[in-house]
Amino acid sequence: MIAVHFNLSRKAYQRACATVWHSMFEEFSAGYYFGRLLVEPFGGDRPAIQRDQHERVNEHLYADGDGVERLDAPLVMKLDGHHVVVHGEESVPEHTLAVPEDLLAEMDVENPPTEREVLLAKADRAWQLLKLGGWDAPAGT
Repeated sequence: MIAVHFNLSRKAYQRACATVWHSMFEEFSAGYYFGRLLVEPFGGDRPAIQRDQHERVNEHLYADGDGVERLDAPLVMKLDGHHVVVHGEESVPEHTLAVPEDLLAEMDVENPPTEREVLLAKADRAWQLLKLGGWDAPAGT
């Protein structure tokens, strides 16, 4: 997915992104942001958060504000010692990390849905982890 932002609405869009961002995550360390999300089982094949929130987090983490930018790069979150690659999914409720049931079984997540602390990898750390996992960014990113 590619988003184009026009200068007239840029400030309003940035304020909306900042509001969502600060309601979800805060500075934690050189490599991570800290947040609390509802973790729930998911019938999909990969971890996901709500698509609009995913795009806003991408905007905050990866975008530099110049022209056309990708807002669908996967995020990397750490939950109970496990790094998971997180995508956007329309059907996931806001402020929720939806994790496939088989992956939840490998983690120490008891009685989901449950609110849990998660770490969100900052851009440099996320790219490092994604590359180690074999993910190749599409051309132009």
